[in-house]
Amino acid sequence: MKFTITAFTLFICSVANAQNIQHNPGSNHGNKFEQLGGILPTPNIYRAASGAPGHGYWQNRADYDITAYLDEEKRNLKGSETITYHNNSPDDLDYIWLQLDENQQSTVKKADYPFSSTLPKASTDQQLKTTELPIKDNGYGVNLDKVTDASGNPLKYTVNKTMMRIDLPKILKKGEKFVFKIDWNYNIPNRMQMGGRGGYENFTEDGNDLYTITQWYPRMCVYSDFKGWQNHQFTGRGEFALVFGDFKVKMNVPADHLIGGTGECKNYSEVLTAAQYSRYQKAENASEPIEIATLDEAKKAEKNHSKERKTWVFEAKDVRDFAWTSSRKFVWDGMRVTIPENNKKVMAMSFYPKEAYGLYRKFSTKAVAHTIKTYSEYTIPYPYPVAQSIEASNGMEYPMICFNYGRTEKDGTYSEAIKNGMIGVIIHEVGHNFFPMIINSDERQWSWMDEGLNTFTEYLTEEKWDNKFPSRRGPAWTIVDYMKLPKDQLEPIMSNSENIIQFGPNAYAKPATGLNILRETIIGRELFDKAFKTYAKRWAFKHPEPADFFRTIEDASGEDLDWFWRGWFYGTDPVDIAIEKVTIATPDFETAPREASETKYKVDAPIQNKYDDISKMRNRDDKSITFEVEKDKNLQDFYYRYDRGLEKVNIDKEYSSKSEPTSKLDKSDKERLKNITAYQIDFVNKGGLVMPIILEFTFEDGSTLKDKASAQIWRQNEQKVSKTYYFDKKLKSIQLDPLRETADIDTDNNFWSSEKSTVAPSKIQLFKQNKQGNTRGASNGKVNPMQAAEKKN
Repeated sequence: MKFTITAFTLFICSVANAQNIQHNPGSNHGNKFEQLGGILPTPNIYRAASGAPGHGYWQNRADYDITAYLDEEKRNLKGSETITYHNNSPDDLDYIWLQLDENQQSTVKKADYPFSSTLPKASTDQQLKTTELPIKDNGYGVNLDKVTDASGNPLKYTVNKTMMRIDLPKILKKGEKFVFKIDWNYNIPNRMQMGGRGGYENFTEDGNDLYTITQWYPRMCVYSDFKGWQNHQFTGRGEFALVFGDFKVKMNVPADHLIGGTGECKNYSEVLTAAQYSRYQKAENASEPIEIATLDEAKKAEKNHSKERKTWVFEAKDVRDFAWTSSRKFVWDGMRVTIPENNKKVMAMSFYPKEAYGLYRKFSTKAVAHTIKTYSEYTIPYPYPVAQSIEASNGMEYPMICFNYGRTEKDGTYSEAIKNGMIGVIIHEVGHNFFPMIINSDERQWSWMDEGLNTFTEYLTEEKWDNKFPSRRGPAWTIVDYMKLPKDQLEPIMSNSENIIQFGPNAYAKPATGLNILRETIIGRELFDKAFKTYAKRWAFKHPEPADFFRTIEDASGEDLDWFWRGWFYGTDPVDIAIEKVTIATPDFETAPREASETKYKVDAPIQNKYDDISKMRNRDDKSITFEVEKDKNLQDFYYRYDRGLEKVNIDKEYSSKSEPTSKLDKSDKERLKNITAYQIDFVNKGGLVMPIILEFTFEDGSTLKDKASAQIWRQNEQKVSKTYYFDKKLKSIQLDPLRETADIDTDNNFWSSEKSTVAPSKIQLFKQNKQGNTRGASNGKVNPMQAAEKKN
């Protein structure tokens, strides 16, 4: 091999350690790089090996026609629905399953998945009520008034906690449909006291309620090729598996209420005042939010409780669920959003009480608009006509509507933490329109396919909102504290929702972080974004499973990632790669290669991370990105200006790393060879989870250089590997994972400094004294450094 000088000031060459070549790989393998073929389901006609829907893929469908009556005085909801269930499966069905989610609020009808309990330091009256024996019926849960077929004939049914089985009068064959009716009612719970996703919140100061009507109607379970009936009980944790369909819903409420709901309202001209309807029409073409129901109107409505009633009519197509909100307290604003990918015009809207006016009026609808536009870039173009955010002091999502928090102090002021928290939760909950409302995974089984994928895309969207946005989940370093926990407090991401202890880190943060590592560090942005978009396109309006996601990302990126799925999703090992030692040698190209002298690695002071998050840095460098807060002056509040030094503080200079050294070819190859120093860096995998090895070299002249080896370097030895580099200038320090890209849990062992090392006398000094020594293979008395390394190995 001929040694040549490239057009770099530094010559870099990495050489595998001899032990990696000669070591018996079977003695150190933990199966980290073996394929997942024995774990993932076998591909079939329904789900292809590529991760795409197979040529025989099918899914069932349910269409709903519902009427609802909200009794504000009794806080009761009555409903009547006609369901048309379409059997597109190849199977004969003799019964069907429905979900009765409100039964979870009942003391006697709930799923009853108890938790271990211990003696508290103090007890409340509410706690005593929930634990007293015998258990008393608290009056909540679904009351079934009538279950019949389309002709009014009673149907046999059985209620098992939060699930309801209906026995069909005859077999439902492939291609057939079954029409049936259910009348029901339930008492609406105070969700501020009882918890849960739906219910009412009472405002004692003005005596009004704000209703979030969710999981409120008996709804069909999913029957699928991969599970059959998904009829796992609803415990309040694992969310929903639902089928797509069309909805027509009529809601009868007090006349002074405003309603926001899934889909489009078909009778605004009948239920709104003339002034409100005119403002709505203007908002349909507005580029800034317009108040459709004003703050003054909301304040006036709070003072009078109308005894009259109105019926609102909504329709939604190809959705998996329907939710709505109702209150006389609402301010309502909206604006038009155009999705560039499909040129679709969408109404972005917000409903909020006066208590949230100072924040919601300024930020909410614009955050909604920003979210559906940004998610459309990374997944599929937003297909629905409406997207809306409701301030209801919580966070929960449904098709085209979500419930979030964001209230000011009584004087209208707010903290930066509340503002950013509100924007983050709006982005997250609106983003759920894509995961799982469109890419319709089974939340009851796999929370991460819903929460994790959505949290990852939320992170990308927050970044495009504001490069300084304080994202809590996504950057690799934010998952470190969780990964440090003892093994008995961890479980794999691939765990059922009900069995997860650390639910937020496991279902939200770890999968989101893993996808960000894939995007930024392992696959690269361009290929990852194409693969992620491919997954979204393939499984939009379908029911994907984890194997479909794993296979699609590999299929569309051309990367073998089974080692990553195995380690990050199926395992609990953390990342902890350490620099074990650095061996330094100065090859003698005139006579013979010098033997290396060792220096034991010594830990320097804890690393001070001088860099911003890698995603933020790359986004700043991407000139195609314009951050939402940078282009919209109306979003630039006090905190924005203060953070940028525009509020009576000096503007901080941005950190800029020194550029990589430029090429200098003013020395001959011979002269440069005399300055070459070799560094063998030995790494040990302490944590167990393999990752790329990312290094930053700092030289004595102040210049820096980066290098990265893919995770494949660990294939033949999962415990220890080495890399050898040749430089023509002296190395001052080595930093492993300098931008904290890999979620390494111990950064103290990621640093080496020449100032902290001691180089032992080299045996080559003795060799040089003996001029008659063997030159070991160099016929002309000179040794190629590559040959020297090969001989050493």
